[in-house]
Amino acid sequence: MEQRKLYRTLDNIIKEAPNYTNIEELLVYVIKQIISLEDINIIGGRLWKLNDNKTGYRLVEQIGDVEHIDKNYHFTIRDYPTLKEIGRQRTIVARETDAYLIKKGIHKYSATGVGEKFKVKDKKNNNFFFLYNYLIAFNGRRTDEEFLNTLNIISVMLSSVIRTKRIEKRERENIEELEKASDIQKSILPEHELIFGNYEIFGISVPEKIVGGDFFDYIKISDDYKLVIAIGDAASKGVSAAAQALYVSGALKMGVDYDISSTSLIRKINNLVYDTFPFERFVTLFYCELYKDKKGLCVYINAGHNSPLFFKNTSGAIEDLITTGPVLGPVPNQTYYTESFNLNLNDILVLYTDGIIEAANKHFEFYGEPRLKKLLTENNNSSAKEICEKIIEDVQMFSADGKYSDDKTVVVIKRIN
Repeated sequence: MEQRKLYRTLDNIIKEAPNYTNIEELLVYVIKQIISLEDINIIGGRLWKLNDNKTGYRLVEQIGDVEHIDKNYHFTIRDYPTLKEIGRQRTIVARETDAYLIKKGIHKYSATGVGEKFKVKDKKNNNFFFLYNYLIAFNGRRTDEEFLNTLNIISVMLSSVIRTKRIEKRERENIEELEKASDIQKSILPEHELIFGNYEIFGISVPEKIVGGDFFDYIKISDDYKLVIAIGDAASKGVSAAAQALYVSGALKMGVDYDISSTSLIRKINNLVYDTFPFERFVTLFYCELYKDKKGLCVYINAGHNSPLFFKNTSGAIEDLITTGPVLGPVPNQTYYTESFNLNLNDILVLYTDGIIEAANKHFEFYGEPRLKKLLTENNNSSAKEICEKIIEDVQMFSADGKYSDDKTVVVIKRIN
């Protein structure tokens, strides 16, 4: 299942879950719902919980198509040293070594960490490693790279939900602090309008709440020959999303100033998000570079973000800019690639976040990409500012009576010379 679709599916499952006060009941519910999804290719699973002395895990529940084992079964980390890797990689697939489980017909297992991570000292070598509070071992129809990506997304989302519930137990929202955070967040957004070389650029970001997870930025290089434009969406909620957005935006500014390659920069930011926000959901990012050249070169990296729309004036065709790497955060040391194209006179590039195409009306119908493409085609003779404002206005009117809404951000780039 495509990553954004998987995220939305899991998000809906969690939103529709009963209001469990017990975390384990919530996890069991979500696992059952995941198993019921045919196109996710997961058929069963076991939930394990770390014991109090942090030496092993006990079985909490086994669900779906799995070989059932003793309900009181437990194992120690000493017998499963490979599980120490989960603290670094989040998910592993390995061969089973436990004689009892092998006898049960279990020869291979997957393990995904969920929830809080605990720092544990290895008594043999005095090194430290990390253990998750919960492990989920899923049975899949296949154990390929897509399966591992699916498990990583599940881990990130469930860990985020657990952390959110823990925070909600301790304290209520502090409106005054949120307003301060909102002021800080607004201060990092660039001016809406910018003229750079042959291009006019206009961006708008409308948070759904006091603070949001959307951001965009224009970053000029010191010699003024290149401009970086970025748009991102932190999939967490509220303050957590705002913190991630601020962090990634700041990292981009610093990285661009050092003038390192774009692929290295995004790879480093992915690792920073993984290390800094282990309990949060992921961040999507579209990063592009414009140059003051005659050919209109645009080089970009799309880290799991919504595909921007590229309107070609000569043909009236609209192309989607493909993903060139995974979302930021769930897994370290990911690889990102660049793609490029040329913007000719009156060509238009529209960057946007989920809140645009997923804005819903009272009938729970999405605004959708086809409607956005139609609006772009009908207004292609307008300025970047007019197109941007028209998109925001149309989306707001469409979703005015809707019950679900998200942050909305649009950046429009138009070549005018």
